[in-house]
Amino acid sequence: MDAAAAADCLEAIARHQDRAAFQRLFAYFAPRVKGFVMRGGADADTAQEVAQETLILVWRKAASFDRSRASAATWIFTIARNKRIDLLRRGNKPAIDPEDWLAAYASDSGEIGKSIDAEQTYNRVKELLGDLSADQMTVIRKAFFEDKTHSEVAADLGLPLGTVKSRIRLALQRLRVGLDGDAT
Repeated sequence: MDAAAAADCLEAIARHQDRAAFQRLFAYFAPRVKGFVMRGGADADTAQEVAQETLILVWRKAASFDRSRASAATWIFTIARNKRIDLLRRGNKPAIDPEDWLAAYASDSGEIGKSIDAEQTYNRVKELLGDLSADQMTVIRKAFFEDKTHSEVAADLGLPLGTVKSRIRLALQRLRVGLDGDAT
């Protein structure tokens, strides 16, 4: 598949959700993306997962492709590179239950007073998180529990970066006010 044909396929996907164009693009790029990821040191299963996630994003984000800025291959391999980096970041962190994330910070020491304070803080923060709006909780979950950058959160949610930053700032401000109010 030459560069023009790949760009045409992406534009057909963007305009008409053309499944045949996506099948051609998938058949051509999936094995190449998998090989690219494997050359970066990933095992075959991980590379397959990255290739599939990459091409799912190609389907979803085809409208953001601009052939005047990059070739289809460059655009697709950039998505693959970013997906691989995301996977490496996730792999280097311990799994934390997003519904019980404060438990990871609980003290194992036998100091009862600190343990009680930690439990009270845990319960209060959990309560305050429950009081956030759905929009605020969504951006907080993605930014802090899924460890995504503000730009990644904006892309995931299809929101302007400024909106994401405002929601995070307002949510954190609300949490801070709630916790400061408890201290007085």
